[in-house]
Parts: sequence; C-alpha cells; structure tokens
Amino acid sequence: MLRSTSMFSGLILATLLFSCATKKKKEEVQASVVTSINNTPVNDYYASNKDPLQHEFFAKLPVTAFKPEGWLRKQLELQKDGLTGHLGEISTWLSKDGNSWLAKNGKGKFGWEELPYWLKGYGDIAYMLEDSTMINHTKFWIEKVFENQREDGDFGPANITNEGTRDLWTNMPMLWCLQSYYEYSHDERVIDLMTKYFKWELAIPDDKFLQTYWENSRGGDNLVSVYWLYNRTGDKFLLDLASKLDRNTADWRQKNNLPNWHNVNIAESFREPATYYMQSKDSADLAATYNDFNLVRKIYGQVPGGMFGADENAREGYTDPRQAVETCGMVEQMTSDEFLMRFTGDTFWADNCEDVAFNTFPAAFTPDYKALRYLTAPNMVVSDSKNHSPGINNSGPFLNMNPFSSRCCQHNHAAGWVYYAENTWMATPDNGLAAQLYSAGSVTARVGNGKDVTVETTTHYPFNEQVHFKIHSAANNSFPLYLRIPKWCENATVKINGKAVAVNTKPDTYIKIDNNWKDGDEVVLQLPMQLKVREWTKNKNSVSVNYGPLTFSLDIKQKYVKKNSTETAIGDSKWQEGADPTKWPTWEIYPASIWNYGLVLNANDIENSFEVEKRSWPSDDNPFTNEHAPIVLKAHAKQIPSWQIDQFGLCGLLPQSPVVVDTKDEEVTLVPMGGARLRISSFPVVESSK
Repeated sequence: MLRSTSMFSGLILATLLFSCATKKKKEEVQASVVTSINNTPVNDYYASNKDPLQHEFFAKLPVTAFKPEGWLRKQLELQKDGLTGHLGEISTWLSKDGNSWLAKNGKGKFGWEELPYWLKGYGDIAYMLEDSTMINHTKFWIEKVFENQREDGDFGPANITNEGTRDLWTNMPMLWCLQSYYEYSHDERVIDLMTKYFKWELAIPDDKFLQTYWENSRGGDNLVSVYWLYNRTGDKFLLDLASKLDRNTADWRQKNNLPNWHNVNIAESFREPATYYMQSKDSADLAATYNDFNLVRKIYGQVPGGMFGADENAREGYTDPRQAVETCGMVEQMTSDEFLMRFTGDTFWADNCEDVAFNTFPAAFTPDYKALRYLTAPNMVVSDSKNHSPGINNSGPFLNMNPFSSRCCQHNHAAGWVYYAENTWMATPDNGLAAQLYSAGSVTARVGNGKDVTVETTTHYPFNEQVHFKIHSAANNSFPLYLRIPKWCENATVKINGKAVAVNTKPDTYIKIDNNWKDGDEVVLQLPMQLKVREWTKNKNSVSVNYGPLTFSLDIKQKYVKKNSTETAIGDSKWQEGADPTKWPTWEIYPASIWNYGLVLNANDIENSFEVEKRSWPSDDNPFTNEHAPIVLKAHAKQIPSWQIDQFGLCGLLPQSPVVVDTKDEEVTLVPMGGARLRISSFPVVESSK
C-alpha cells in the first residue's frame, strides 16, 4: 500500500514537472526572421481592408497613437512655432474673407488646394502634440466643411473647369483632413459626409469625371479615401466608385512612359495602380507601381537622397544632380512610401521613406522652419532669388527661402514630418506591432488579448545605431513584435532584458519576436552602420557617401542674406494685407567656403578613405544643421578649378570622373545631407596628374 502511494506521488510530481517545463517552454521568447508578413488574418482592433479587398500587410494606427520625442518631436515643434503654425497670418488662401471653403454654395474670391494642403499637416500636428489652440483652429475649418455640404452631397469650392466640369482635385486632400479628424474625434459626421459625397461622385458621368490635369493625375488620392470609408462601413457601392476612379484616372500603367513628368504628380500618383491592386488583385497593377518608381529614377534619379531631378517637370537631358525637386514632391513621395508599406509589406518603401526624410526633406527649410524653398537639389551651391531658367525648369525666384512664396509647397510641407511620425509604428494582422520608422517616442495600441500596451522607444537613430524599447503593460500580454531591418544593415542583433536573442538577421526583413510580454520588459536592437560609397555610373561616374541610412555632403560654410519676402516671391504668390515681411523675411544663402572638390578615394580600401567622427548630441534636439551635426566624416579631396558656377547661376554640371587634377590634397569635412542647405552630395572622383 505504501509502495502504491509512493508511486502515485511520483506520477503527480512527474506530471507537475512536465507541466512546468511545458509552460516554461511556451513562455520562452521565440524569434525568427520573416521576409514577408502573413496577411491572411485581419487585425481585430484596427480598421484594415475588408473582403473582397486584399488584406493589408499592416494597419495604420490612429493619429493619436504615437507621442513623438527627441529630434522628431523637435521638428514638429519647430513647425508649430514656425511657418506651419503661423501660415494663417500670411497666406491669402487661409484668410476667412472671401474664402470659398466658408461658403455654402462653394463660391468665393479664392479657394482651391491650399487650405486642405495646409490643414492635413497642421491638424495632425495639433492632434499629435495635443495643442488645444491648434486643435480649436483645426475644428473651425472642419466644422465649416460639415456645415457647407450641399444637398446633392458635394462640398468645398465649386470650381468649374474650362470644360464645364466640376474640379474634384481640391476635395481630395480635404477628405484626408476629415479622416484624421475622425481618428482623433470619432465624429460620425465624417462617415455621413463622405458617404453622401461618394454617392454624388458615383453619379457623375464618366465623360465628366476627372477630366482636368490635376484631378486626372491624382485620382489615386480619392481612391485611398474610398477604401478608407469602405473599411469602416462595408458599403458595396464604394467598390463601384473605386473602379470608376481607377478607369478615369491617368494611365500610370505604361511600360516605358508616364502620363506626365511633373515631379509632384509622379511622387503622388505612381502608387495608384498598387492601390487599386487591392481590389483587382491583378499582379500587373502592383508591378506598374514598381515600374513607375524605377523608370523615373533610371532616367532622372541617378542621384542620392531618394528623389529624382524634375524641377517642376523632368526634361530630357537634364539629369545632373543640380536638377531639383519640389518640397511638395518630397512630402508626396514619403506619403506614397508610407501607404505602400501597408499595401505591399515590402521593406523597400520604408528604406526609401527614410532616405527622403533624412537626406532631402529637412534641407528644404531654414533650420527654424520659418521659411522654405520651392526647389532643393543634391548639388546646390547657391540658394538665391535669381531666375535660373533654363538651367531649372522654372522662370523666377524658385531657390530662395521665402515664407510668402512657393504657393503649393508653402502649404503642403506641413504634412511631411507628422505623416512620418504617424507611420513609425503599424498594427499587424496577427494583433501585434511593427516598428517601421525608428524614432524616439511612445506608441499606445491594443494588441494580443485586446488590452492596451505602450512601447516606449529611446534612440537617436539615424544618428546612432541603437534603438531601445521598453514595454509598459498593466498585465502580461502575448503578442508579436516586429522590428524592421533596413537594407543597408548587416548583422543586426537584438537583446531582451539583457539576454541576446539567437536569430540570424538579414537586411530587408523583419525580426519577429513572439513573447508573453510583461511590464518593464526591455528590447535593445543594434543596427550596425557601415561606410559605403555608391557609384552613379550613369551620372558621370560620380559617387555619394553613406553611413547607415545617412548620406553625406560637403560642409560648405553658409552666408545667410536677409531679403524682403514680398519683393522676392514667385509670381503667383499671394499674402494677406497685414502679413509682415519683417517678421517673416526671405533668406538667400551663399557659399562662404570652397565647394568645388572631388574626393580622393582608395579603391582597394574604401572604408579607410573616411574617418567617422561622432560628436555630442545637440542640446536643442535638432541634428539637421551643419553646426550641430552629431556625426561627421573626414575625407580627402582636391579642388577641381574648372568646376564652377555656370552661366545660369547654378552649380556647374558634374565633370566626368575620374577627374585628373594637380591641386593639393586637403582634408575636408562631410556633414549629413539633410542638414546641408548648400550641398555637394554627388562628388566627382579625382586622380593626380602625376
């Protein structure tokens, strides 16, 4: 009897031990590398594509989910205190006197894209920074949209084209403003207004629908809004409208051509086929978006910075890195990249978004964000008020930093950083979270078992290799955490609570960490950065220099000269009567040091051609200036005397590399491209004549 009891006790003990071991095994962290997210399931907590649309690979979180810190918050605060926050004092199009956006019948002295262009950034910054003054100002305009919707469902300025049709372009960015407002407020009037408006659109005959240049090029923006509403209401008529929009939008599916070569249209509209792919499920639609992206860069984008040379319009033969792109184009490219992350699940788009955000976009503004320029180029050694046509496509003062000028960019620039911030994190189909664009801040989202968790991120990325995450949760919560590995990063590592996680990381993938997360858990991601030289063989064999995601430019000393903004504005600029040009001056920037250098490179040991110098973090949290750059490179270079400012007042065309010179070897400093308002980013390579 005793023996039987002992055996029974032993069985219980063994069972308990097995149970504990099994439980422990289940609670162990499981990490893997995934090249593609499984989009078969649908996130339970955040709106994403309903059937029959293809499921999204990631779902956008609400505008209120992420609270930025560090340099990203600083950019938003500078915008709030700068031109974005005060444009209502300057721009005629934001005036309340005679504004078509305030009229029930849509008639007024003025009213087009400018107000919603500005509001989509201004409003989202207001929500993200929780600024009550900005929120109230945003609500004023949103309320007027609600009040002034007409009986037939139409709203906004009733602009009639020369062809006698209704111009729908101006409403497309306002629909985006309404969607952000819904994310912030959950105001059902947004759903009602959009439903009525889209029924009105559906009733327009095809031969009167999207007939003019801007609306025809940019129908994809309308399409995005239709899917947004469908994913919240499931109204089947919206899929009919989506097909109508697609067939009447310009043809962005051509193999070796684009419907037009306007830089903003390209950056904004190339995504349209991939957007409609979610409904058509035709792989040719998805391929068309990739083809458009690659086509324009194959011809005009053999330059660093993620963009392409199309100063207004891309022109045959104008492919030098002195060709520029509009600030609007940068914003729209980043926005397209952010959508395509969700639609395709491809890390490629996050990499390009970072390229534009880190290396091109900040340089379009003065460091205080109180002025901006219409055009910015990878090689730009003068930023003045002169007419540089035909060197650039525009006639007039398109290169100065003028807060009264650059009509479209003056308003549309507002969305660049805040849209970037909104897409730093995304929800995943398996009720997890994905870190897409690394930035300091905290995201709060519903995951796993349906409870909220907050992930706090501490980092100086892209100026530092380490990203630190800390989990805050009221109770344990099992969910997957995805960490993106950029294309440039080899040998990334991850630790959880100080313990290395065994995972063989690869570029262009995600680390997927399945874990039962508890409050206080910490994750450290290390993204080793390396020096790389990129050769642009189709652009005179020039080179650009990268360290991780950052591209570097020559440190050109800059001389700022103050000018009157009303006297140096582009011809179609308009400002309010009380706008004060002494408070909002224009700045011209001239080189105060030698800029015409070619790099001396050791072809057999590229990394030792440069020295990486890490400096202290700027006390004002703004790393996008030459003076406060937290990382610089030291390089060897020689002057190229024949390379000068040309007859158009622009940086001369690149000489063919290698360039043979007999000038002395000098040490030069390279600074992050994004902080360089004057820049040489595509360098000639020099060789000695001896």
